Amino acid sequence: MSRQGPVGSDRVLDHEGFPGRWEILETADETGGERFKTRMELDEQGELPPHLHPTAEESYEVIAGELEVQVDGEWSTVTAGEKVVIPPDTEHAFRNTAPAEVINIHRPAMQFEEFFRGFHKLKTERGVPMPPDGLKPSILLAMLVVEHEDEQRVVSPPHWSFKLLARVGRVLGYRLPE
Repeated sequence: MSRQGPVGSDRVLDHEGFPGRWEILETADETGGERFKTRMELDEQGELPPHLHPTAEESYEVIAGELEVQVDGEWSTVTAGEKVVIPPDTEHAFRNTAPAEVINIHRPAMQFEEFFRGFHKLKTERGVPMPPDGLKPSILLAMLVVEHEDEQRVVSPPHWSFKLLARVGRVLGYRLPE
């Protein structure tokens, strides 16, 4: 039986400029590494670019509103009460044009929590906009993506470009937030 952790400031990722409110419901530690589960309250408009998870399955269950999900180049609309499961190593993306509430699960949990927390810190501590609007924000995002390439790889632009930017960032002495 899984246990849902208490809601607290360390479990809620939101901030002005962050895409909605993400609440961590279950961590890798709480599920024995089986899954990482969040509840996303998405703003009126949001988009996640095409990416894949090399060895993890991802699912989106829409609680309220609707979410457009692309799997292997095909877009479909997932409405309240529906769920879509994306197999490992499958290109996918999502976008919403109105507020939506979505349960998001990654199986196995791997280091997804650290990735999401790193993404949140880039936005809140370094002011990195999404999408990034300059060289330094692009480099910092690339460094985070490459650090978590076992969990997630961006498909467009291609992953090699993230690796190149991350290398440039290391040469320039850039560091990700702790």
